[in-house]
Amino acid sequence: MAMKEPVLLKRVGKMTDPTSVEEYIKYGGFAALQKAVTMDREDILGELDTALLRGRGGAAYPLGRKWRHLYGSTDTPKYIVCNADEGEPGTFKDKLLLEKDPLSIIEGMLIAGYVFGSNDGYIYIRGEYRHIQAVFHQAVSNALAAGYLGDTIMGIDGFDFHLHIVSGGGAYVCGENSALLNSVEGKTGRPRVKPPHLADVGLYRKPTLVNNVESFACVPVVINMGGEAFLQLGTKDGGGTKLICLSGHIKNRGIYEIQLGTPLDEILCSEEYGGGTSTGRPIKFCHFGGQSGPIGTSGQIRGCLYDYGDFWSHKLSVGSGAIVVMDDSVSVVDYITSVMEFFVHESCGKCTPCRLGTTRLLELLRNFQHHKGRPGDIERLEKMLEHITYLSACGLGQSVSVSVNSALAGYRDEFEACIS
Repeated sequence: MAMKEPVLLKRVGKMTDPTSVEEYIKYGGFAALQKAVTMDREDILGELDTALLRGRGGAAYPLGRKWRHLYGSTDTPKYIVCNADEGEPGTFKDKLLLEKDPLSIIEGMLIAGYVFGSNDGYIYIRGEYRHIQAVFHQAVSNALAAGYLGDTIMGIDGFDFHLHIVSGGGAYVCGENSALLNSVEGKTGRPRVKPPHLADVGLYRKPTLVNNVESFACVPVVINMGGEAFLQLGTKDGGGTKLICLSGHIKNRGIYEIQLGTPLDEILCSEEYGGGTSTGRPIKFCHFGGQSGPIGTSGQIRGCLYDYGDFWSHKLSVGSGAIVVMDDSVSVVDYITSVMEFFVHESCGKCTPCRLGTTRLLELLRNFQHHKGRPGDIERLEKMLEHITYLSACGLGQSVSVSVNSALAGYRDEFEACIS
């Protein structure tokens, strides 16, 4: 099911200067914006609904539904925010778009600005992406000079959009949308209590749209080709293509654009994509969607399609698009302990269940790791995971259990073997 040609990465590697507006236009850039400003705003929302473009940041919430929520809000001003705080280990696909096709993200945000009558957009870029921030600053300057940002864009009265770049401070929790908005406002990057929804009370307590880098880059694709054609690139559970990141014990590590519905075996084993393991050993498990996603055993992933619906039916998740491959030399107990070390380090400390819960989980997992587990520790681990999931304030604590529970489901015997 190999793609004939990419739709999202069609300019990557072709442009000599990714920040050049002239080159961007040469390769079809800003055609979607030119088309969008001639369309009724309801029709734009209709195309996004038909496309069934699910949010590419991890939550997979239908983008059209999110946009309609904000469209229905009567309060003003409305803000457009791009979440470019790519802090999920194993995920590096937004980095490629930010560095090699930044104007596509700007175009997607401009279309959103036009739909919602927003005058201001913010992009929150991961602090570690210093070089990429410089690239994006240049892209913004070039777009401003060419009349695609600022006031009276493309000579259209009332179409004003100013794009502000904010650098993150290296906190993983700021990938959570409400924590991100607090950080943009200059506050501590900790999550807010919800409700209210950010579409109603977001940045500066005004209605706000927050979408991921890849999501915004997909918007011009949908407008150019039409919602139905975009849907046909995927499946009934989610339209379009998806950027995936292959890492770990995989031969051909990197970023690939695949059609949703592509067999997972093809992605992992064909030479066009993963090419099998780098070690020549069998695949033991794959970690999907980043550290907060589920682990799939070799038996669980066999015959599975890379598709939202098929993944859900196999108790897996597309998430951010990360696929970390581990061969049969890896202890799942060692692996999951390293995952918990990450969560302990990145917990913001706002709520006790996450702050202390992740620490206690790590202590327990280290006991397993050193074969010092005691009878009842597995049940204790499961109960702690349940408490942290239901009592944590945000998605960080709420997702801690996903990887551990999936590891327990697939490899309980390895944990039992660590009990003395």
